Amino acid sequence: MTKPAPDRPALTDRPALLRQRARAIRQGFADVLHRLAADEIQDRLSEINRRFTAPAVVTGFPHLWSETFPDARIVPDDPVLDLEPGAHDLVIHALSLHWAEDPVGQIVQSARALREDGLFVAACFGGQTLHELRGALAQAEVELTGGLSPRVLPMGEIRDLGQLLSRAGLALPVADVVTQKASYRDLIHLARDLRAMGEGNAMAARLRRPTGRAVLARAAQILAEHHPDRDDPSRIAATFDLVFLTGWSPSDNQQKPLRPGSAKTRLEDALNEIRTKT
Repeated sequence: MTKPAPDRPALTDRPALLRQRARAIRQGFADVLHRLAADEIQDRLSEINRRFTAPAVVTGFPHLWSETFPDARIVPDDPVLDLEPGAHDLVIHALSLHWAEDPVGQIVQSARALREDGLFVAACFGGQTLHELRGALAQAEVELTGGLSPRVLPMGEIRDLGQLLSRAGLALPVADVVTQKASYRDLIHLARDLRAMGEGNAMAARLRRPTGRAVLARAAQILAEHHPDRDDPSRIAATFDLVFLTGWSPSDNQQKPLRPGSAKTRLEDALNEIRTKT
């Protein structure tokens, strides 16, 4: 569950990812998106008429999330999570799931750690995150070298990520996205910010040599031409899609969807009644 299939190459260079995170924390962590995600999760929890007394947070950045959830047990996002089955009424997977070699395995382990009617919440990057940078680098490299190297982590679509909740056995699954637009002076400014977030290229199949200056210069030109900041065209825009996943550990007292075919009124009759009233 926690290892890639033998015929599937690894996605993440885990040691490189951990080094990048440690360097980011050591050199001044850029925490804006983490704080945005934490605020969103707190807002969502405040709308639930329930007090969670045994929370856990799975994260690669314990220093930040322990401040936001001081009563939670903080667990690193290792392939095998240090979570005791049935020990928690809330498990938060905090901005690490997009780097998981086996994301559904991470959710399954989190679900097993929940008590009956416990809540799982995840925040991760997905959707159109960094699509501007991905496209510019790919176009520049193809134009200048005729090849294409993995440089930006592939992002899961919201529909696919939402389906992971059901695959993990969670009830009442919900997936939604919060889009954050960011503005940068240029490509170098964006790259430095990603490094400060611990979100640099840690893919296992990445090139092990520096990207050529000509490729970077062409990518910077493409970004400036095709993705200028709407409010300041001298800068470039970057998209970050924060995907939020929510699911509950099954319980007999939860709402259940109706059995297919159990409706007592035909859709056609309901529509006709609406037309008659209007």
